[in-house]
Amino acid sequence: MLFNSSAFIFVFLPIAFFVYFALNSRRWVAAGRFWLVFCSLFFYSYWNPIYLPLILASMAVNYFLGGALKPGKSNDFVLLRPFSAARRKQVILGIGVAFNLSVLGYFKYADFFISNLNHLGADLDLLGIALPLAISFFTFQQIAYLVDSFRGETQEYRFINYALFVTFFPQLIAGPIVHHKEMMPQFASTRLLVINYKNIALGLFIFSLGLFKKVVIADSFAVWADAGFSSAVPLVFVEAWTTSLSYTFQLYFDFSGYTDMAIGAALLFNIRLPINFNSPYKSLDIQDFWRRWHITLGRFLKDYIYIPLGGNRKGKTRTYINLLMTFLLAGLWHGASWMFVLWGALHGMALVIHRFWKRLGLSLPALAAWLVTFNFVNLAWIFFRAPDLATATNVISGMFGLNGFGGVGYEHFTTAQLAWLGTIPDALSGTQLILLTNAIPLFASVLALVLIFQRNTIQLARERLTMTRISLASLFFSIAVMVMVNSVSNVFLYFNF
Repeated sequence: MLFNSSAFIFVFLPIAFFVYFALNSRRWVAAGRFWLVFCSLFFYSYWNPIYLPLILASMAVNYFLGGALKPGKSNDFVLLRPFSAARRKQVILGIGVAFNLSVLGYFKYADFFISNLNHLGADLDLLGIALPLAISFFTFQQIAYLVDSFRGETQEYRFINYALFVTFFPQLIAGPIVHHKEMMPQFASTRLLVINYKNIALGLFIFSLGLFKKVVIADSFAVWADAGFSSAVPLVFVEAWTTSLSYTFQLYFDFSGYTDMAIGAALLFNIRLPINFNSPYKSLDIQDFWRRWHITLGRFLKDYIYIPLGGNRKGKTRTYINLLMTFLLAGLWHGASWMFVLWGALHGMALVIHRFWKRLGLSLPALAAWLVTFNFVNLAWIFFRAPDLATATNVISGMFGLNGFGGVGYEHFTTAQLAWLGTIPDALSGTQLILLTNAIPLFASVLALVLIFQRNTIQLARERLTMTRISLASLFFSIAVMVMVNSVSNVFLYFNF
């Protein structure tokens, strides 16, 4: 089930909301939690019920191991009794992390590993495993839970509450990746068990803007991005830039739109999810970009990969290596493809260069810094989107004018024609045709650039909700619903990761 579907907006969400608060109004708090878990599992299995046992089994194992990390509980493991208490906890944590990574590795990377062995000369059959929905997100979330339990930072150990923490439907499918300690105190608060009309208004406001961003903006850019990345002919300059910018804006408005809808839906239940985007395309350097883009993933990478690797505590060279390793893993987390690894490597190297640049005490004017950062991010997204290196090369070659600037590529000109500039009228007419056919996506890209420099959804939500803003949000919601009903798009990009 998708947020941008009539079934979710007009059937599932209202039923989940009204039954939950009806149960709470009768002080059947436990029943209310069971209801939310049931709704969340239904929401998850609506897509494909075959993987429902997987998430249930994953929750059961991680709940058991998390409980074993509670002070004194590790003594229940007979085989670990010869070890010290600290060592027992380390072994249990290692088992938990290994279990989660093994499940993720099997379902997400087994065929990738086999195909690479086949390229090296092996002759193995692919397993043909379908990727379970949201496995990357709920795996990372549960690894974080185990580490937090190891550190003594979790307090709640009842299974129904743990299940609610993992499956809460607004953030289950594509995040934000949340911590146990930032969610469970909210569910435990009695003052959050009653309907809060201010939260309802705010939640619907954020949800409406997110729906508009996804259905109207992101899906419009998707058409132009898909056309460019699927082109069988070399892209000329304007076409290539239209393609790259379209995907850059599609990805942002798709994923941030989803996050807005998740935050808005959660607010209906009085739950505040962490911010996941903070105008990342305003960034003036790559480090700032990662403070603003997919914030909860960046937090996970920092707390559970970069810092355990040593962070910046072991000298400059080790810091650079740790950054590269962290982002290579971040790339691989997004998908079983060397293109994702290459994308991660590019960002890792960019962060290394940024740190070296700062150590030298160098800086750029704000406009130049923004241009460098935005264009690097835009360029790197090509490797993130392209199915293979040949497709990425086609787009990048076009962006640098290597495939020509107009409707006629350089390969069609003879040396004599180029020398005497005899084809300028033809080249100009071709350029005009290319500009005309790309006018709408180019204009939309300019509008998107203007839009990203305005206050974002969360900033607007922190301000007073005037009738004017509520009316505009209602208008955006109505437009989005009309577009949604006639839309052929039925997926959020980050569902694939």
